Amino acid sequence: MNNFAIHCLLPGIRKKGDNKRLLSSRTVMGVMACVFFFLCQSSGSAVNKISNLPFSDGETITYDIKKLKMNVGQATIVYNGTVDLRGREVLLITVTAQGFRFFDEERIFLDPVTFHPYMIKRDLDIFGKKEKIVEIYHKQHGEVMVIKAANGKHSSQVIKQGERFDNIYGFIYRYRVQGQFKAGEECSLHLPTRDVTFQLDEQKTLKVAGQEYHAYHMNSVPKKYKVWFEGGNKKIPLMIDGTIGFGRTSMVMKDYKDGDFKKISR
Repeated sequence: MNNFAIHCLLPGIRKKGDNKRLLSSRTVMGVMACVFFFLCQSSGSAVNKISNLPFSDGETITYDIKKLKMNVGQATIVYNGTVDLRGREVLLITVTAQGFRFFDEERIFLDPVTFHPYMIKRDLDIFGKKEKIVEIYHKQHGEVMVIKAANGKHSSQVIKQGERFDNIYGFIYRYRVQGQFKAGEECSLHLPTRDVTFQLDEQKTLKVAGQEYHAYHMNSVPKKYKVWFEGGNKKIPLMIDGTIGFGRTSMVMKDYKDGDFKKISR
């Protein structure tokens, strides 16, 4: 779907230098239908996915959310495996974070080979302020369409950077498949709001979920995210900083269940 088609379909979408404009519910539904149509037309049949993944369908990782070393909530990351997204076979990862007066669920639909995002559906409730957000990625043109619904109003905008977009959780799972744990290893990400480069810079023993793990640390430049990966074959993300959207928080693993829900740590 080229730039001309997007602006024909979306007369209310923000252009460069414009403020975002509110859309009616009917217009938003029409936009979604058109976008799904173009997604399906460009997708074709299901693509081949990577085999021999170090994680399996149903893998569930539970985290304590910590701020200033205090527990402020709980998060889970579930690898749902492949699902059908309008005729396209994609991977689905569900990330849920909740605590005192906040709830955030992200359903992240990823390319089964590259782990780049196709679509993200987000359900937010922060101190009673509820939002539903859909992000639709068009990798050929380096564009992401963001549609929001809150307080009975709808808005949309297109972010165009001319590059393929990444997702932080997509990166974590891609690294679990492709990462080498080599000294000085770097991975560049083009996120919708910033570019970051992850660097492998440390390894140490990390105690989480009542166990000690040999872990590898990756830090982003600029400093925003930190991920500690378990050093075994599964490369489990033991601790994640910077992904929860309020202040400086850490997700620290408290429980891991593999794909057949066999409990292996606590």
